[in-house]
Amino acid sequence: MEIRSEVEIAAPAAEVWRILTDFPHYPEWNPFITELVSDGVEGHELELQLSLPEGRDYKLRPRLLRYEAGRELRWRGRLLFAGLFDGEHFFKLLEVGQDRTRFTQGENFSGVLLRFSGQTITRIQRGFVYMNQALKRRAEAR
Repeated sequence: MEIRSEVEIAAPAAEVWRILTDFPHYPEWNPFITELVSDGVEGHELELQLSLPEGRDYKLRPRLLRYEAGRELRWRGRLLFAGLFDGEHFFKLLEVGQDRTRFTQGENFSGVLLRFSGQTITRIQRGFVYMNQALKRRAEAR
């Protein structure tokens, strides 16, 4: 199962990327991923905290799969062990014109618990929208 949310931002991709990878400032603007610690090295573990709308906070330690400057950030996490409830999260940036960027956030879910996670998936998708709108506001305000 994949969920995604896209937004077009009136700012260059380099500026959107700068904000997106300025992890220490996430608590100032990001309502969904309220904490993210990463050294940007593929294969290394991240530390992040998700704050689900109308839900609870989750501390996660996924592995960074891709850190392609200005284009894509991707990680994979799992609940307890592989195959139970896995998620591969991604951010993609695409320059669509001068000073315009299409930002896509998504996640591919799999695992045996997926069929029991409907309300959680709905909250995660709502969190994507909230984060995308906050990123848009921050990038366009500069």
